[in-house]
Amino acid sequence: MKIDILTIFPNMFDGFLSESIIKRAIDKGLVQIKIHNIRDYSKDKHKKVDDYGFGGGKGMVLMPEPIFDAVDDIKTKDSKVILMTPQGKSYKQKIAYDLSKEKHLVIICGHYEGFDERIRTLADMEISIGDYVLTGGELASMVITDSIVRLIDGVIEEDSHLKDSFNDNLLDYPVYTKPVDFRGMKVPDVLLSGHHANIEKFRKEESLKRTKERRPDLLEKR
Repeated sequence: MKIDILTIFPNMFDGFLSESIIKRAIDKGLVQIKIHNIRDYSKDKHKKVDDYGFGGGKGMVLMPEPIFDAVDDIKTKDSKVILMTPQGKSYKQKIAYDLSKEKHLVIICGHYEGFDERIRTLADMEISIGDYVLTGGELASMVITDSIVRLIDGVIEEDSHLKDSFNDNLLDYPVYTKPVDFRGMKVPDVLLSGHHANIEKFRKEESLKRTKERRPDLLEKR
């Protein structure tokens, strides 16, 4: 898979791309991630990419021309263009799975007061990661990228993400490690029993219990 991210703050991605699972996936050649500075596509001598919005109001608005030129330069017949915006579709694990099957993603990060409305015509999909507003789409694009990359074949063991929270509209079951007794809090006996059928039953019951307590709305979708 190839992922191209358009931003006016490319340095924000330095740590994101050089640590943990993302770095290992890149090093293994399982994903290519490239960060593009939208300012590189500005025709203004000062590399300006924003201006005041027509009709007044506070804040600067991203101009359409640099972003259109950037997408024109990057996009191929296999590309799916995603616009990060609080007005987009709420992001879910199902969307992450679907996007992980794509060959090429182009992610546009908004910033400032917003972006020129005509930029929406570039997008195949608009995504929001929650009902709140960030200063820009950079952090949101990292969330999307991380959730997608870990689902690509070979990045992590398949069994690891098949049992993640939100698969089958359930939250994950509780997990424990050493020591067995920590400050009076003990690991459930069933997990120490070695009885795989009972362990599986315990985990399913705990998953249902946790979902009912914390996210009953998920059970309504089952």
